[in-house]
Amino acid sequence: MAFCEPWTAERGYSVEISDWRKKIDELDEQIVNMINQRAIAAKAIGDLKRIADLPVYEPKREQDVFDHVKAVNAGPLDDAEMLHVYERIIDVMRTLQRRDS
Repeated sequence: MAFCEPWTAERGYSVEISDWRKKIDELDEQIVNMINQRAIAAKAIGDLKRIADLPVYEPKREQDVFDHVKAVNAGPLDDAEMLHVYERIIDVMRTLQRRDS
């Protein structure tokens, strides 16, 4: 299903709520897969940090990630909202790295 314009007063609903929910389910599957891929990469980095005796928490790297996220964020979430999502993702990835150390 391709995205189409949401409800407008002039045109009514362009698709049914069930169609949008199906699209959300499809997107959620992709997001879960991508988060798991990111976790695999974070775990590999954690293994390398452990071997090199480097700290799990790297504030400069996290700021670089946040800066990159803001640079590529086209909305509709504003940067603060998107960063809130990424803060949680990074926190979970950091926990994964520590857990496996």
